[in-house]
Amino acid sequence: MAHTCDVGNQAEVVARFSEIFRHCRVQILVNNAGISHIGNAEGTPESDFDRVISVNVKGFYNCIYASIGHMKSHGGGVVLNMASIAGSAGLADRFAYSTSKGAVIAMTYSVARDYLPFNIRCNCISPGRVHTPFVDGFLSKHYPGREQETYDKLAKTQPIGRMAEPEEVASLALFLCSDSAAYITGTDYLIDGGFTHLHG
Repeated sequence: MAHTCDVGNQAEVVARFSEIFRHCRVQILVNNAGISHIGNAEGTPESDFDRVISVNVKGFYNCIYASIGHMKSHGGGVVLNMASIAGSAGLADRFAYSTSKGAVIAMTYSVARDYLPFNIRCNCISPGRVHTPFVDGFLSKHYPGREQETYDKLAKTQPIGRMAEPEEVASLALFLCSDSAAYITGTDYLIDGGFTHLHG
Protein backbone atom coordinates (compact mmCIF):
# COMPACT_ATOMS: atom_id res chain seq x y z
CA MET A 1 0.00 0.00 0.00
CA ALA A 2 1.19 3.52 -0.73
CA HIS A 3 0.15 6.51 1.38
CA THR A 4 1.03 10.15 0.80
CA CYS A 5 2.00 12.03 3.92
CA ASP A 6 3.75 15.18 5.11
CA VAL A 7 6.10 13.64 7.67
CA GLY A 8 6.54 17.05 9.31
CA ASN A 9 2.84 17.12 10.29
CA GLN A 10 2.28 14.91 13.34
CA ALA A 11 -1.51 14.73 13.06
CA GLU A 12 -1.21 13.60 9.44
CA VAL A 13 1.44 11.01 10.30
CA VAL A 14 -0.61 9.58 13.17
CA ALA A 15 -3.69 9.39 10.93
CA ARG A 16 -1.79 7.53 8.16
CA PHE A 17 -0.24 5.07 10.60
CA SER A 18 -3.66 4.43 12.17
CA GLU A 19 -4.96 3.51 8.70
CA ILE A 20 -2.04 1.13 8.18
CA PHE A 21 -2.50 -0.50 11.59
CA ARG A 22 -6.10 -1.35 10.69
CA HIS A 23 -4.78 -3.54 7.86
CA CYS A 24 -1.59 -5.07 9.22
CA ARG A 25 0.97 -5.34 11.98
CA VAL A 26 4.00 -3.12 11.43
CA GLN A 27 7.29 -4.67 12.53
CA ILE A 28 9.75 -2.46 10.63
CA LEU A 29 9.94 1.31 10.30
CA VAL A 30 12.52 2.79 7.91
CA ASN A 31 12.77 6.55 8.29
CA ASN A 32 14.04 7.61 4.89
CA ALA A 33 12.34 10.92 3.99
CA GLY A 34 14.94 13.64 3.69
CA ILE A 35 15.88 16.89 2.00
CA SER A 36 19.23 18.56 1.52
CA HIS A 37 20.47 22.13 1.75
CA ILE A 38 23.66 23.85 0.70
CA GLY A 39 25.08 26.71 2.77
CA ASN A 40 27.06 27.57 5.88
CA ALA A 41 25.47 29.08 9.01
CA GLU A 42 25.37 32.60 7.57
CA GLY A 43 24.11 31.33 4.22
CA THR A 44 21.17 29.40 5.69
CA PRO A 45 17.93 31.41 5.92
CA GLU A 46 15.73 30.55 8.90
CA SER A 47 12.96 29.28 6.62
CA ASP A 48 15.35 26.81 4.93
CA PHE A 49 16.74 25.67 8.29
CA ASP A 50 13.21 25.10 9.65
CA ARG A 51 12.22 23.13 6.55
CA VAL A 52 15.26 20.81 6.77
CA ILE A 53 14.68 20.20 10.49
CA SER A 54 10.95 19.65 9.93
CA VAL A 55 11.52 16.84 7.42
CA ASN A 56 14.85 15.34 8.50
CA VAL A 57 14.39 15.44 12.29
CA LYS A 58 10.77 16.09 13.18
CA GLY A 59 9.64 13.76 10.38
CA PHE A 60 11.64 10.89 11.88
CA TYR A 61 10.35 11.68 15.36
CA ASN A 62 6.74 11.81 14.11
CA CYS A 63 6.99 8.40 12.46
CA ILE A 64 8.60 6.87 15.55
CA TYR A 65 6.00 8.55 17.77
CA ALA A 66 3.19 7.15 15.64
CA SER A 67 4.49 3.57 15.43
CA ILE A 68 6.47 2.75 18.57
CA GLY A 69 3.41 2.06 20.76
CA HIS A 70 2.09 -0.34 18.13
CA MET A 71 5.45 -2.17 18.08
CA LYS A 72 5.51 -2.35 21.89
CA SER A 73 2.05 -3.89 22.08
CA HIS A 74 2.81 -6.41 19.31
CA GLY A 75 6.01 -7.93 20.64
CA GLY A 76 8.69 -5.62 19.27
CA GLY A 77 10.12 -4.41 16.00
CA VAL A 78 12.91 -2.57 14.22
CA VAL A 79 13.45 1.14 13.59
CA LEU A 80 16.05 2.06 11.00
CA ASN A 81 16.94 5.72 10.47
CA MET A 82 18.75 7.04 7.41
CA ALA A 83 21.46 9.37 8.69
CA SER A 84 24.57 10.51 6.80
CA ILE A 85 28.30 10.92 7.29
CA ALA A 86 27.39 14.64 7.34
CA GLY A 87 26.08 14.02 10.86
CA SER A 88 29.47 13.01 12.24
CA ALA A 89 32.06 14.44 9.81
CA GLY A 90 32.70 18.08 9.00
CA LEU A 91 31.38 18.72 5.50
CA ALA A 92 31.67 22.21 4.00
CA ASP A 93 28.49 24.18 3.29
CA ARG A 94 26.09 21.61 4.72
CA PHE A 95 25.18 23.40 7.96
CA ALA A 96 21.44 22.62 8.15
CA TYR A 97 21.75 19.16 6.63
CA SER A 98 24.65 18.17 8.91
CA THR A 99 22.79 19.48 11.95
CA SER A 100 19.74 17.41 11.05
CA LYS A 101 21.71 14.21 10.48
CA GLY A 102 23.65 14.65 13.73
CA ALA A 103 20.28 14.82 15.46
CA VAL A 104 19.18 11.62 13.73
CA ILE A 105 22.24 9.78 15.05
CA ALA A 106 21.54 10.99 18.61
CA MET A 107 17.86 10.10 18.20
CA THR A 108 18.86 6.58 17.17
CA TYR A 109 20.90 6.04 20.33
CA SER A 110 18.10 7.40 22.49
CA VAL A 111 15.38 5.19 20.97
CA ALA A 112 17.66 2.13 21.12
CA ARG A 113 18.27 2.72 24.84
CA ASP A 114 14.66 3.46 25.80
CA TYR A 115 13.08 0.54 23.96
CA LEU A 116 15.51 -2.29 24.71
CA PRO A 117 13.04 -3.78 27.25
CA PHE A 118 10.35 -3.95 24.55
CA ASN A 119 12.30 -5.98 21.99
CA ILE A 120 12.63 -2.96 19.69
CA ARG A 121 15.97 -2.44 17.98
CA CYS A 122 17.01 0.92 16.53
CA ASN A 123 19.99 1.59 14.27
CA CYS A 124 20.95 4.14 11.66
CA ILE A 125 22.88 4.06 8.40
CA SER A 126 25.30 6.86 7.50
CA PRO A 127 26.07 6.75 3.78
CA GLY A 128 28.72 8.77 2.02
CA ARG A 129 27.96 9.95 -1.51
CA VAL A 130 25.41 7.75 -3.27
CA HIS A 131 24.70 7.94 -7.00
CA THR A 132 20.99 8.71 -7.13
CA PRO A 133 18.74 10.69 -9.50
CA PHE A 134 19.09 13.54 -6.97
CA VAL A 135 22.83 13.70 -7.74
CA ASP A 136 22.22 13.73 -11.50
CA GLY A 137 19.61 16.50 -11.11
CA PHE A 138 21.92 18.51 -8.87
CA LEU A 139 24.76 18.25 -11.40
CA SER A 140 22.61 19.25 -14.39
CA LYS A 141 21.19 22.23 -12.46
CA HIS A 142 24.44 23.58 -11.01
CA TYR A 143 27.07 22.35 -13.51
CA PRO A 144 25.44 22.36 -16.98
CA GLY A 145 27.81 21.00 -19.61
CA ARG A 146 30.24 19.83 -16.92
CA GLU A 147 28.13 17.05 -15.38
CA GLN A 148 30.53 14.16 -16.05
CA GLU A 149 33.63 16.12 -15.03
CA THR A 150 31.98 17.22 -11.77
CA TYR A 151 30.58 13.74 -11.12
CA ASP A 152 34.07 12.24 -11.47
CA LYS A 153 35.48 14.86 -9.10
CA LEU A 154 32.80 14.11 -6.48
CA ALA A 155 33.28 10.36 -6.87
CA LYS A 156 37.02 10.68 -6.26
CA THR A 157 36.40 12.35 -2.88
CA GLN A 158 35.50 8.86 -1.64
CA PRO A 159 38.73 6.94 -0.87
CA ILE A 160 37.31 3.87 -2.62
CA GLY A 161 37.17 5.94 -5.81
CA ARG A 162 33.44 5.92 -6.59
CA MET A 163 30.03 6.73 -5.18
CA ALA A 164 27.88 4.01 -3.65
CA GLU A 165 25.05 2.49 -5.65
CA PRO A 166 21.61 2.67 -3.99
CA GLU A 167 21.42 -1.13 -3.96
CA GLU A 168 24.48 -1.27 -1.71
CA VAL A 169 22.78 0.91 0.90
CA ALA A 170 19.56 -1.11 0.48
CA SER A 171 21.45 -4.36 1.15
CA LEU A 172 22.73 -2.99 4.46
CA ALA A 173 19.24 -1.77 5.36
CA LEU A 174 17.78 -5.19 4.60
CA PHE A 175 20.37 -6.85 6.83
CA LEU A 176 19.80 -4.45 9.74
CA CYS A 177 16.03 -4.99 9.56
CA SER A 178 16.36 -8.77 9.41
CA ASP A 179 16.61 -11.35 12.18
CA SER A 180 20.25 -11.87 11.14
CA ALA A 181 20.95 -8.55 12.89
CA ALA A 182 19.05 -9.49 16.06
CA TYR A 183 22.10 -8.67 18.23
CA ILE A 184 22.63 -5.20 16.73
CA THR A 185 21.04 -2.09 18.23
CA GLY A 186 22.12 1.47 19.00
CA THR A 187 24.63 1.53 16.16
CA ASP A 188 25.45 4.09 13.47
CA TYR A 189 26.56 2.08 10.44
CA LEU A 190 28.95 3.85 8.06
CA ILE A 191 28.73 2.95 4.38
CA ASP A 192 31.03 5.58 2.96
CA GLY A 193 33.79 3.99 0.89
CA GLY A 194 36.31 4.75 3.63
CA PHE A 195 35.55 8.50 3.75
CA THR A 196 35.27 8.86 7.52
CA HIS A 197 38.39 6.98 8.59
CA LEU A 198 40.59 6.93 5.47
CA HIS A 199 39.95 10.42 4.07
CA GLY A 200 42.98 12.61 3.36
